[in-house]
Amino acid sequence: MNIIKINNGKVELRKESGSLIRTIGNGDAVCANFNADQSLVVITTVKGKVEIRKESGSLVRTIGNGDAVGANWVGNDIAVQTSKGKTELRKESGSLIRTI
Repeated sequence: MNIIKINNGKVELRKESGSLIRTIGNGDAVCANFNADQSLVVITTVKGKVEIRKESGSLVRTIGNGDAVGANWVGNDIAVQTSKGKTELRKESGSLIRTI
């Protein structure tokens, strides 16, 4: 099981012992977390973008409208909290399921 640490906007993947595995992203992250099997990472950036990245660090896709303040995995879907106080439930592909 790996751990995510955000250090000066950089997303660091670390082993349970604390040793660094790799750094991913562009250095502008405000929050990040793994999906259930730790194969994907969802990263919310300072600019309000939500990035889905593989554990290796390669970008899968960017989702949302650019107004995100946070994002979390909910099963295979992603809950994106927006600056307007809404929560958008999105598929991994980025398509909107519903707004709550």
